[in-house]
Amino acid sequence: MTRHSDDVYLRHMLSHAREALEILGEQSQEDLSHSRVLQLALLHLIEIVGEAASRISPATRSKLEQFPWRGMIGMRNRIIHGYSTVNIPVLWDTLEHDLPELIEKLEVCIGTDEEQ
Repeated sequence: MTRHSDDVYLRHMLSHAREALEILGEQSQEDLSHSRVLQLALLHLIEIVGEAASRISPATRSKLEQFPWRGMIGMRNRIIHGYSTVNIPVLWDTLEHDLPELIEKLEVCIGTDEEQ
């Protein structure tokens, strides 16, 4: 398995977080609760963000302490291991609060706010 640089993983995190918010668009929490396809798509993108976070080196994680590493990786693990259930309020909170904040931090960290 080829190991990417931490910069590549940070860019993966940014692009997948942005994609999740694009897919969500203007849909409401109620829309999310009624669409299994939407739930699965968004869960998968959040899972990828957590997987990329888990691949960031310990040295980089300690330099970038503004990121909630344990929380992102923990969310990925909950999605993978609790695959048969979707906690809509938790998913919604992640989409509404955590991802926009994560995107802002990643843009500052990577040094761009342009589409990658």
